[in-house]
Amino acid sequence: MKTTLLIPILCCFIISSCSTTKRQSKEAHAERDGWISLFNKKDIKDWFVKIHHHGIDENFGNTFRVEDGMVKVRYDQYGDFNDQFGHLYYKVPYSYYHLVVEYRFVGELQKGAPSYTLRNSGVMFHSQDPRTMLKEQDWPISVEMQFLGGLGDGKPRPTGNMCSPGTNVVYQGKLAASHCLNSSSKTYDGDQWVRAELIVLGDSLITHIINGDTVLQYSKPQIGGGVANGYDPKMKIDGKLLSNGYIALQSEGQPIDFRKVELKDLSALKEKAKRR
Repeated sequence: MKTTLLIPILCCFIISSCSTTKRQSKEAHAERDGWISLFNKKDIKDWFVKIHHHGIDENFGNTFRVEDGMVKVRYDQYGDFNDQFGHLYYKVPYSYYHLVVEYRFVGELQKGAPSYTLRNSGVMFHSQDPRTMLKEQDWPISVEMQFLGGLGDGKPRPTGNMCSPGTNVVYQGKLAASHCLNSSSKTYDGDQWVRAELIVLGDSLITHIINGDTVLQYSKPQIGGGVANGYDPKMKIDGKLLSNGYIALQSEGQPIDFRKVELKDLSALKEKAKRR
């Protein structure tokens, strides 16, 4: 082989090697960071569906669908909403973790949906296994990071709140008296994307973050309280602390898009705490 031909071949090899090395370095860096994507942007095969009035994994009306690399919650195949509150659960329960969800509200409230669900959705966590939910159970026994969108009327409507179907939490040193706790976030009108983060440390401290700002903290999530209905009585052991559970995206009548659902397992923090 002539030297004049060897030089460009070597250059191509070096460029290719550098590109591969950079890619491997990025992949290794991401792996070291410990973040994983719960949503593969292709399908929901790694998730369970549970909708009120329906059995497990009956995705009525194609409520949860993947389009354009997003999980879209839609009701175009519904008639009246008929209290068909739904949740999409990731297949693995978690205890200590940092969750990131990016969402936006779109479209109009479905006919027949309760007025309080206007521009209202959320992510449930420390939830019971969806396979233990009865057909006529409306909400999972869980804690919710509630998402609210502004109504364009100039009135404050914070997002990243806490709601507690079948649960209680400790806030400012005592058991919270209300079903929901408002966060200190600002109001987000229109269809803008919002980044919501949830840092969950088992049954101890829980932190809500919206677009980089810490907006709410509370502790000791536990079974108790009302709102959830139609559950198996064996599942509701009032006073039991919730140290782990399933994560779920919510459907309650308002169309919404989710483009990112990422998680970093923080179990190592639990182990460090044990050693102290």
